[in-house]
Amino acid sequence: MSPAPDRVLQVLPDADAVARRAAGVVAAAAREAIASRGRFTFAVSGGETPWAMFKALAEEDVSWHEVGIWQVDERVAPHGDPDRNLTSLVPVIPAGADLRPMPVTEPDLAAAADRYAASLPAAFELVHLGIGDDGHTASLVPGDPVLDVTDRDVAVTGEYRGLRRVTVTYPVLDRAGLALWMITGSDKAPMVPRLLAGDRSIPAGRVATAEQLVLVDAAAAAEVVAPS
Repeated sequence: MSPAPDRVLQVLPDADAVARRAAGVVAAAAREAIASRGRFTFAVSGGETPWAMFKALAEEDVSWHEVGIWQVDERVAPHGDPDRNLTSLVPVIPAGADLRPMPVTEPDLAAAADRYAASLPAAFELVHLGIGDDGHTASLVPGDPVLDVTDRDVAVTGEYRGLRRVTVTYPVLDRAGLALWMITGSDKAPMVPRLLAGDRSIPAGRVATAEQLVLVDAAAAAEVVAPS
C-alpha cells in the first residue's frame, strides 16, 4: 500500500497572494527540473485560478522554451468557445512554452483521448489542481464512471453542468511529483477540510499524489480548524 499523501496547507490573505505564491512554486520547480533534466513538464487545470498564476509567472525567470504545458481537463466545446478552458489560457501562457491542448473538437473523443494520453510524460513534475463547490477536481466529478478508471490516463466524462469533458485520470495525478492546489473563495470553504482529511467521498479527496501543497485564501480557509 502506498503511503498517505503529505498535504501541506498554506493560508494566504487573498486570491492574489495565492496566485503569486503558486507562481513562485511553479517557477522554482521549473528551474530545478530544467537544471537537472533539461525540461519541466506541467499540467494545468481549468477555472479562473490559473489565469492569475500565469500572469504572475510572467515576472519569473524561467526558460519557457524548456517547459511543456498540458491540460488536466477540458470542456467539449468548439475552438474559441468561452466555455473552453483553452480560450482563456492561451493569452496568459508565457511565450515559448510548449502548450499541448486537449483535442476536444474531434468527432471520436475516445480515440482523441487515447492520442492525448500517448503524448503525456511518464510523470509530470507538477500538476495544478482546483476544487469545485461539490468537491470535484480536474473533471473528476461526483458520480461519474471516470472516477474508477485506472487503465487509461485520459478519459471522456458524461455530461456535467451541461457539457461533457475530457480529463486525465487519477493515475496521472498520483504519479506527479507535486500536486499544487489553488483554492480561493468562501464557496470552497466546506471542501477544504475534507480535502485535507483525504475524504474519499469527494473526488478531490481521492487524489493520492505523494506530495501536495494546498494554497488557500482566507475565505476558503474559514472552516479549517487550527491545530491545538
